[in-house]
Amino acid sequence: MELSAGVEKMSVGQPPAGRGAACLTCKGICSGFQPHSWRKACTQCLCSQEDHAPSSDSEDDRKMGRLLADSRYAHLTAKVKGGDGLRVYKRNRMIITNPVVSRKDPTFNTITYDWAPPGLTQKLAILYMELLPEERRPMSGTDGALYRRKQLMRQLPIYDQDPAQCHGLSDPEAQAMALFVKSYKEEALGVGEVALPGERGAPRDDATKQKNGKSAPDHQGPPTNGVLGDGGKKSEYRCDRCGEPAAADSPVVYAERAGRDRLWHPTCFVCAECGEALVDLVYFWKDDALLCGRHYCQRRRPRCLGCDELIFSEGYKQGPDGQAWHKDHFCCWVCGQPIGARCSCSQRSRPL
Repeated sequence: MELSAGVEKMSVGQPPAGRGAACLTCKGICSGFQPHSWRKACTQCLCSQEDHAPSSDSEDDRKMGRLLADSRYAHLTAKVKGGDGLRVYKRNRMIITNPVVSRKDPTFNTITYDWAPPGLTQKLAILYMELLPEERRPMSGTDGALYRRKQLMRQLPIYDQDPAQCHGLSDPEAQAMALFVKSYKEEALGVGEVALPGERGAPRDDATKQKNGKSAPDHQGPPTNGVLGDGGKKSEYRCDRCGEPAAADSPVVYAERAGRDRLWHPTCFVCAECGEALVDLVYFWKDDALLCGRHYCQRRRPRCLGCDELIFSEGYKQGPDGQAWHKDHFCCWVCGQPIGARCSCSQRSRPL
């Protein structure tokens, strides 16, 4: 597919900007999200798009469908009927129904998870969920579900994958971004798989740890054969992040791009940069580390501190601390005057 056609295709069916969505941070102060012309923030309360959480399930599924399409994980998406080849995320939801025993007629307690690892039995999926902190379990209508939605926006911003969502890209910049997206889908993008230790990989021992001539980290210690896991059963596997044993009867996460000899506890499958759990197990593999989409992109391209978009132009402003801005975005938040120019906002000592 030609790049110009690819850019046009990605721009079809864009999600709404979320205008009017209530702010979750300053409740009662902000009357609803009013988007800035190029900042990813509300002009009323100055809070971010994430704080207003304007997305919906359908919007999230379209965004994830675009991300995973044309990658080795396209099987996690489905074609949109009449959508000219567009794909949406086949998000795995899990519904658990438990009978409630009482003296009267039996009733049922239903729990719905907005997302669960695909391809598992319900028993193993429940075990996986129980290993997560309770406040991070994506049960519908809970803080855990809201946390997941905000992390989808934070870790996988739509403007890191779709040139049509970026502000004022020139044709050469849009082409450069399309190439960038194509390359990370081929080289770095991955989706973790949940399984019991050994079902997807091989035991970790000194031979597998000495990959590429590198010694294993000190915390991984001696060979792990016969080490007791958390559940008391013998385990030959250790978590790649914390170095602690992985119980033989407890689910772990594998990352295909990292190799089948490495695994992680569910709570250890996090971005090496921000330490946040990788939402829906979507990761990017670079420099022998797991990264969320945001921090992978920032390692490869500068990100504008003003508009939060990646910079594909040659000329941009960079501060002594390494922070970057599009030239037009190095300006006062309130009046838009370039930093360094005198304006009424700075004279009143208001924040820039």
